[in-house]
Amino acid sequence: MTDMKALALKYGGYTSLDLLYLEQFLAGKSEQEQLSLITPPPSVVNAYFAELYQKKSPEAATAYFAKLSQELDLYNAQPTFTLEKKPFIRLNLTGKSFGFCYESEGLGRIFSENEEIISEGLLFEIAQIFPHQLVFEESGKIYMKEVGDEEVVSVDSLTALTDLESLADGRKRLKGYSQEELLQEATAFSGKRYFRSENRTAMLYID
Repeated sequence: MTDMKALALKYGGYTSLDLLYLEQFLAGKSEQEQLSLITPPPSVVNAYFAELYQKKSPEAATAYFAKLSQELDLYNAQPTFTLEKKPFIRLNLTGKSFGFCYESEGLGRIFSENEEIISEGLLFEIAQIFPHQLVFEESGKIYMKEVGDEEVVSVDSLTALTDLESLADGRKRLKGYSQEELLQEATAFSGKRYFRSENRTAMLYID
């Protein structure tokens, strides 16, 4: 059984002095109602995410939000700005409002406030914000997942700025300093594309 008081102390801003109050406050309510009551408001979640992102790392920020989503059941398969039932992280991409939540464990979802075209430039922009994630489009939706372990088994230079790496798991990775050149070279390969960007280096995985 979920220890709601422990979660409230961990995430909800309560202290050990509030335990008796919490016990009475949560009494008689369903587990889902209790989770809703101890979940911090969106402004608090966003502020802590931003602080971790700036002072520690993007990875620390997403790790916090992933754990929060798991323990407080914030997973959301149909996120929306108009009906914010569960907190999500607000992002500004290409000057427009987007949100970030977890759809399920380990699977992040990026969604827009208004209908937007999913361009390769947008996917690379998201990848720049989250360099430890692979960004991809599926069924008209944008998703993210952890990069995971990688082993490069061979490297070929396609141009002065772009390399083709073969990974041990069979994937190909195009790597270079020019997104435009990378995308041009990628036209020679078929397969699902995953976008990544780290230290000003653009990467395109082909599975």
